[in-house]
Amino acid sequence: MQRTVYVKKKKRKQSFRRVILIAVTIFTAMLTFYGGLFVYAQMTGAPSLSVPKASVFLDQNGKNIGDHFAAERRYWVDLEDISPFLIDAVVATEDRNFYKHNGFDYKRIAGALLKDIKNRSKVEGASTITQQYARNLHLSHAKTWKRKINEALIAFRLERFYDKDVILEGYLNTVYFGHGMYGVEAASNFYFAKSAKDLTLEEAAVITAIAKGPTLYSPINYPENSTARKELILSLMASQDIISSEQEARAKNAVVQLKTEEWKKQKKMAPYFLDEVWKEAEKVLASKGRYPEEGGWTIRTTLNTQHQKIAEETIQKWMPKDELQIGFMSMDPETGGITSLVGGMNYAESPFNRATQAKRQPGSVMKPVLYAAALENGFNPLTFLMPEKTIFTYDGGRETYEPKNVNGKFADHPISLAQALAISDNIYAVKTLEEVGYESYQKMAEKLGIDVKFPAAPAVALGTTEVTLKDMTNAYNRIAAGGIDIEANTIISIMDSEGKTVYERPKQKEKQVMSEQDAFVLTHLLTGMFDPVFNDYSSATGLSMRQKQTRPYAAKSGTTISDQYLIGFTPSLTTGVWNGFDVGKQLDSAEDQAATKKIWIEFMEGVHSGKTPEPFIPPEGVSSAIIDVETGGLAVAECEKQRLVYLKDQDIPEKLCTDRSLQEMRSGDKKKKEFNLFPFSFFD
Repeated sequence: MQRTVYVKKKKRKQSFRRVILIAVTIFTAMLTFYGGLFVYAQMTGAPSLSVPKASVFLDQNGKNIGDHFAAERRYWVDLEDISPFLIDAVVATEDRNFYKHNGFDYKRIAGALLKDIKNRSKVEGASTITQQYARNLHLSHAKTWKRKINEALIAFRLERFYDKDVILEGYLNTVYFGHGMYGVEAASNFYFAKSAKDLTLEEAAVITAIAKGPTLYSPINYPENSTARKELILSLMASQDIISSEQEARAKNAVVQLKTEEWKKQKKMAPYFLDEVWKEAEKVLASKGRYPEEGGWTIRTTLNTQHQKIAEETIQKWMPKDELQIGFMSMDPETGGITSLVGGMNYAESPFNRATQAKRQPGSVMKPVLYAAALENGFNPLTFLMPEKTIFTYDGGRETYEPKNVNGKFADHPISLAQALAISDNIYAVKTLEEVGYESYQKMAEKLGIDVKFPAAPAVALGTTEVTLKDMTNAYNRIAAGGIDIEANTIISIMDSEGKTVYERPKQKEKQVMSEQDAFVLTHLLTGMFDPVFNDYSSATGLSMRQKQTRPYAAKSGTTISDQYLIGFTPSLTTGVWNGFDVGKQLDSAEDQAATKKIWIEFMEGVHSGKTPEPFIPPEGVSSAIIDVETGGLAVAECEKQRLVYLKDQDIPEKLCTDRSLQEMRSGDKKKKEFNLFPFSFFD
């Protein structure tokens, strides 16, 4: 009996020792495990919190007009810029003990583990917000044990190195909410057209519901599922005393209005322009030692949304319903900022930008560049030449060129530079090139910012060398700016994801590429295309627009068999339009040929509507005179074709239009005319 008692005591003692040993072993193992985790965490360091972020584009007034993202559309926002309703709804639903645990909810994990073992598969999730954030940052969503182990390790490191608010902020900015939207800001903008900080309780519940299953609980695709999940979330919030029963009832009964259509409309804003902005941003950021791929940039652009809207509406109104394409842009002469841009009829079908990428023959819109060179080389608006039918020889006499005018006719008397530009006489232009020389022409094109190399052939006077609409519009913009070296641009400023300004466009240096006097004289010459006083064997080229014209414009049109151009400006805006077919088709129909001028004049009138007409103000050294168009003399009553002409002070004529020598020049024989025409101004 005693032995039996002894044996029992011994067994109890041994059992107790075994329990102690097991407990010590488990405790030691746990210490070793957690010690190993801490060592692992210290060795590997803090997990990177870097994720792809969308960059946001703003118009010149700070309004959101679009975005740029690599794989995930995400706009990062700070925790304080997220609605408290949304934060509370997410915590109540996804991880009610978030602020209490160290990254793992062991009770939930144990329950989920039992269900997984029972079903012999990974069916139940018990991930905390920290674990989900770890997965969003670095892992896939595959339901495997390997992924769960990696998730736990990353979650431990997150809790070790970051506080709870940083983790929660990161989680809310990385969750997928369906339809390509990542993070609460993108979701709020997409579903409700508002920032996450402005969400109401019921809207917050709808967005929180989506996180459970972006497809299953989409309010767009499955509204009934969304409503049921929203109500469950509101009930959970009420049961946890986060909201009152009255708030719960009101939010459940509230009608939630989705505003995804506003998002879709917003995303259609100026896609060709935004492509150009991103290209410029990549160059700017690289020059600052930053990587565009960082994302999260806030880029304030030069876009004027009113200009863009009027441009798109006008193009839609006047473009023929065929395959005719368009390139369009407007820019500010003071800053060079592009205020509107259209690169084609359908961005979805073709993102190729015909305003900035397509090189086409500009035709006669190149003539002002030639005449700018001529003004630097002794010409003035009253320089007369004989633009009769002429065969030009070049290349050492081995080649000939016989230019024609649009209507096939030629003048039978001398005409001035002012008239030649107004009616777009081709013979006058080629003769001017012969007098000025190819080198001066090339240098002027370069000074005006045109990327072109002219071959030594007389046809280049008529715009046969291919250029982009952007280059040509920028050249006219420099003329509008008074001859200043203004460069076209699309960006005002760039901020990084932390709100730091990394770039602000500096004020452009006022370098003169042509004299202010020549720029103004050329500007006033370009007003001639709208004036019927210059009509001769051919009409002034802008008369079809005259009935819509309410203010002074300086402009020039250009036509080839395949291209239509019109570029012009007021003192505050320069606009260029190109029309043509992408490949292998000529502009044959009257409707196709008329589109360019209709679009240009209606746009210019639209954007200037309600504004006082702006005069072109002459600089010092330029004066005006009432001139007889036919003779170039000072006008008196006997001479009927009179017009105000601006000239440099030294070029103001002294003879009256009735002077005998001027009348002989106009009506005398050809030999006499040629004698009187050179040097360039017969008033010298």
